[in-house]
Amino acid sequence: MPEKMKFIDLFCGAGGLTVGFERLSEYPYEAVWANDFNACAVETYDENFAGVCVHGDIVDILDDPDTVVPAAHLVVGGPPCQGFSLLNKKRSDDPRKELWIPFMDVVDRSGARTFVMENVPQVLGSIEHREIERWARERGFRVWSGALVAADYGVPQTRKRAFIVGSADVDPARFFPPPRTHYNPAATPRQRPPVDGPYRHGAKPWKTVADAIADLPAPVGAEIRRGEAPPLDMHFGRNPTAKSMARYRAIPEEGMNRFDLQRIAPDLTPRCWIDKKSGGTDLFGRLWWNRPSFTIRTEFFKPEKGRYLHPEQHRPITHREAARLQSFPDEFRFRGTKIEIARQIGNAVPPLLAKAVADRVYMMWSCTENDAIDGCVPGGETTRDYVSREKPEYATRIAR
Repeated sequence: MPEKMKFIDLFCGAGGLTVGFERLSEYPYEAVWANDFNACAVETYDENFAGVCVHGDIVDILDDPDTVVPAAHLVVGGPPCQGFSLLNKKRSDDPRKELWIPFMDVVDRSGARTFVMENVPQVLGSIEHREIERWARERGFRVWSGALVAADYGVPQTRKRAFIVGSADVDPARFFPPPRTHYNPAATPRQRPPVDGPYRHGAKPWKTVADAIADLPAPVGAEIRRGEAPPLDMHFGRNPTAKSMARYRAIPEEGMNRFDLQRIAPDLTPRCWIDKKSGGTDLFGRLWWNRPSFTIRTEFFKPEKGRYLHPEQHRPITHREAARLQSFPDEFRFRGTKIEIARQIGNAVPPLLAKAVADRVYMMWSCTENDAIDGCVPGGETTRDYVSREKPEYATRIAR
């Protein structure tokens, strides 16, 4: 049995990273400590894992002389990303950008020789990114940084996230980015997976909205269905106004959006949308059945915030549908109010994307600089052999 890689998950939220590392990875992981500032997220994390999550401000926790950070091989986490987001117009002085510092403090205290930091793509090339790499180099770490598209790893969503991977033992660039397991079927044949390239052998087309949610019946009610078993427990709707229903019905076809609403029913179109001539093409948009979804954010239940309308039913997507589009297993149990759960879903790292990262981290951890240049995995199998093997279960690890 391969050794368990013990890890700490900071800014863990509901635990999307931990699902990918501890539940879905090909290799054994064990979460030994976690932290989040949001009490409902901590409740969700501890409901699904071993009760290792500490609630509170990580800065205050680390300042407490009684705090003992457990030993770990790895520290993972996504410091709050709003400071880097293009949606934040005041990010030049946003203190949340500095939360990479306590993250790295935990790397020091735990003795971890590997770290994985996740964030929005805008972090790449930033001043903070350069500071993180400088911190790592001063402590003997080598770093790989890059952006990954969730759809390339079996998530039915085109979400793009940045990862910064550090190792004190080997060069992460030998292992990252992970070979893609899925490809965009709309790409030209020249762009599709070659026999030898950045794709896993037997890569499949991107997962779609239909793959994720087409089996679900129409939602019932407007509240969490606590008496129902998954997946129906979180498959509830809203109580839209008559005007909202009229807007939904005015744009019945897949892919329609606010510009179609303005063309078809200008009397139903808010004045602010009419005055905004460009941008926001996904606002009040319908999803396509045969494509992945756009990025699922924390207010996916509000179609005026993005492309969150069901492909054919006159309603926004439900909490269960959003969780599936994020690749959460149906049996994962969320805790909190409707708003809190939506926040947990939208802020999470898609578990299948986390799994792809976790598999490569374990390979990296199992290697030394004396191993073959193409890398290694437990048992002596080379990375090249690993990525060429077919694993039919790859696409079925998420329970429906």
